[in-house]
Amino acid sequence: MDDRAGHHAPRVPEQRRPGSPEEPATLRFDVLGPVRACRGDERLATGSPQQRALLAALLLREGRTATAAELIDALWGDEPPSQALAAVRTYASRLRKVLDPGVLVSESGGYAVRVPDDGALDLAVAQEWAAQAEKARGAGDLSRAREVLNRTLALWDGEALAGVPGPYAEAQRVRLEEWRLGLLESRLDMDLEQGCHAEAVSELTALTAAYPLRERLRELLMLALYRSGRQAEALAVYADTRRLLAEELGVDPRAGLRSLQHRILQADPELAEPSAPAAEPAMVRVRPAQLPATVPDFTGRSAFVRELGEVLAGAGDGVCAGGRVMAVSALAGIGGVGKTTLAVHVAHQARPAFPDGQLYVDLQGAGPRSAEPETVLGSFLRALGTADSAIPDSLEERAALYRSVLDGRRVLVLLDNAKDAAQIRPLLPGTEGCAALVTSRVRMVDLAGAHLVDLDVMSPEEALALFTRIVGEERVAAEREAALDVVAACGFLPLAIRIAASRLAARRTWTVSVLAAKLADERRRLDELQAGDLAVKATFELGYGALEPAQARAFRLLGLADGPDISLAAAAAVLDLPADDTEDLLESLVDTSLLESAAPGRYRFHDLVRLYARACADRDEAPPSERGAALSRLLDFYLATAAGVYAIERPGDRTVVHLEPTSYRGLSFGERTQALDWLFAEAQCLLACARQQQAGSGLRRAVDLLWAAKDLAESGANAKQYEQAATTLRDAAQAAADVRAESRARTALSNVHLAAGRYAEADEEARRAIELATAAQDATPVSWAATDRGIIALNQGRYEEAERLLTTARDGYRADGNRPGEASALCNLAQLHQRMNRAESAVSLAQQGVEIFQQLGLSLRLANGRYSLGVALTRADRLAEGLAQLTDAMMIFAANRQRLWEGTTHLRIAQLHLAARRPAQAARHAEQSLAIGVIGGDLIRGSVLNTLGKSLRELGQSDRARACWHEALLLLENTGAPEAAEVRLLLAPADAS
Repeated sequence: MDDRAGHHAPRVPEQRRPGSPEEPATLRFDVLGPVRACRGDERLATGSPQQRALLAALLLREGRTATAAELIDALWGDEPPSQALAAVRTYASRLRKVLDPGVLVSESGGYAVRVPDDGALDLAVAQEWAAQAEKARGAGDLSRAREVLNRTLALWDGEALAGVPGPYAEAQRVRLEEWRLGLLESRLDMDLEQGCHAEAVSELTALTAAYPLRERLRELLMLALYRSGRQAEALAVYADTRRLLAEELGVDPRAGLRSLQHRILQADPELAEPSAPAAEPAMVRVRPAQLPATVPDFTGRSAFVRELGEVLAGAGDGVCAGGRVMAVSALAGIGGVGKTTLAVHVAHQARPAFPDGQLYVDLQGAGPRSAEPETVLGSFLRALGTADSAIPDSLEERAALYRSVLDGRRVLVLLDNAKDAAQIRPLLPGTEGCAALVTSRVRMVDLAGAHLVDLDVMSPEEALALFTRIVGEERVAAEREAALDVVAACGFLPLAIRIAASRLAARRTWTVSVLAAKLADERRRLDELQAGDLAVKATFELGYGALEPAQARAFRLLGLADGPDISLAAAAAVLDLPADDTEDLLESLVDTSLLESAAPGRYRFHDLVRLYARACADRDEAPPSERGAALSRLLDFYLATAAGVYAIERPGDRTVVHLEPTSYRGLSFGERTQALDWLFAEAQCLLACARQQQAGSGLRRAVDLLWAAKDLAESGANAKQYEQAATTLRDAAQAAADVRAESRARTALSNVHLAAGRYAEADEEARRAIELATAAQDATPVSWAATDRGIIALNQGRYEEAERLLTTARDGYRADGNRPGEASALCNLAQLHQRMNRAESAVSLAQQGVEIFQQLGLSLRLANGRYSLGVALTRADRLAEGLAQLTDAMMIFAANRQRLWEGTTHLRIAQLHLAARRPAQAARHAEQSLAIGVIGGDLIRGSVLNTLGKSLRELGQSDRARACWHEALLLLENTGAPEAAEVRLLLAPADAS
């Protein structure tokens, strides 16, 4: 596929840069916009409009000769000037002087333009790419087709042949615009085929406003709305279209539109495609290669390798045994039996049958907290090229999008260490040509259609062969009986054999007999000879017993920390060692197979090894208080680092001053992007650490860690885990009668509930937080909780109460010298004043808040200030100023990964455009708000639908508008929002009729 691109100037790959001594710059022409000629980066003078009209007429003939009479007719039609022929010759002569020799030629009394190559005319490139897109679509490669069509459409630079006079140019403009719209409809149709409904609704809403009589766009909009669960709006689009066609043209909708309406009314199941969105603007097709490295000394298991290989090969050919559309093989066995090693080896051998890639995940099924399917799906979708912004929230939507992305691909998915069948069902591709390999400690008899494999320990021959490959033929041959004793003592368990052999291989002074003698001690191998997990424990004991004291301490203490893995810096805190020494210890543990290298600078335990390490810590760590001290240092590290991130994000915010003191230092960051990267990368580990500290001196610091990491909750990315941690710590503080910790935990919970729009829960948590904080004489939670309660009262129309609470928050921040807090309170008061029709004071308050944020050099908080100021300016009818503020806020929110705030700002921009009588722009921003999500849950979503309905009414789409208002009313009434009364009035005329 040709990867030529360029909005104004498509180039062929071989073209050299302008000024290259080897080859002159290539001549290029544009007609899909203003008519232009360029030589390299130099724009050539193409003369008067009539002269450009002549050039355009020749270019559009694609090298064919045009006679003088044809050119005269093209430029002037039925009324040419008296000197038309002379004028044509003059234009041609001038163009010939500008263009390269041999480009404009005289032939048979006419003229022709010979472009240098196929890539020199943007129209030719567009035609070539459109044909390639059609070919890709015909082959079922929708991702590729959409990508190419998007690049094709990007070649247009406004109206084709812009400013070119003459009847020929006008006719060609109409033709090219019709072609562009056809390409756009084709791409939108494929968007819907791939489940990109939310994005399509936004784009189609704007397009139907711009081209109200184009029925195909209306049909696509109906389908997109229906697949997005908005059936009433979809039917309303048909009603609007029928009325418009009758009024404007006196005709009925065409058959396709009528058929679609009927199918929607009948809930035709063939219309119900997955509604999850794909990446925006088009998903980048990525070929993941995530398989871990196969071990070079893989030994034995030949029957299993052959059996599994045949199943996977059948999936790669699209022909699976038993008529299944997809191959699923589930390997079961005790820990350490070699399930993962076998699965990875088989997967590598099967790679040629899965040319579109391989996915891998460790599901941590044997641990206390196995991986959540929605988290795994998010990781898989990113690996397959889906943008973060296009990944939906719910498990069902992510699973649907995942299956859609895999449709037509041949991908192998390795699901390692699964907990049960329920965990992996959403992770199965479900399409022909794909396959899944699953490993688990349990036999998945309830996994329908799976090819089950029970993996037992190795045969003596296989075990000896594995031992020999690691230790070396020469050493084993000299002591064969001793080697047999070793593998027998290991219970023929592959992990135990590998550990023992690796230790021996690393110690050249040991003989095999020395190792066999060590294993002969029944105290060290008693458990190994038992069945089940105890055999695994004995294998681990072998490796642990051979560790140096520093290694053993690191092994024990690192196993205490919850979380999927641990960074080098966090591990250094646990061990209280410099980073270099910590890395040496951890890498040595990796060599013994007791620890895994998850990624550069990150480490993880196998789940059973972690349990064993904790048992060792309980048994061996002296003094026992060191266990608590290690976790305390880890908590200090996370709290100190998160507090530093908070301080970088919010200069001048005194919240960090009121956090519990720490003894262990955290990381420092040179700039805010690094700080945010750390916070979001460590989110799961940080929250797991906080959740682990439910008793003792760590409780208050764990609660304060949630305060310092509040960006995780506000972004929406980790809100669920954040809420779980806050709930756990609130309950623990209540049980411990620690009112200070409980008030702060309740404040954190209030913030999560408020962002999700759960106002009753948020208000109750904030109310109790204020009571407890007052009793504890802890002023900071009072200001935070009063802010939350004030915002709730504001959104529910209790303005006097809102003013009292927000004023309390402002005064509290002022008393503490917390200027960012004061600025936030001022911005909240500004929103209250604009709701109370105090437009000028609202603007003044918001300006005061923005000024404080600007003085402090804040970024993210400045976005909140600009948001409030933009809303106030909109209410004061200062729309141009308001739009500038809101646009800046939206860009800052996006840069700081605050997607929910970004979506909420789209709502405010939509309301501003509506006030400015720009309903098409208002509808587009409202749709973007719905697609992204909003702060405030159902109440704000109801406001978005109300705004969208008003915009659609102005666009003449009254039926769809009423459908939006009906949905908005349900949401607003459930939240007690005063806006519900306005929506009832909007619906009243229709309901009365």
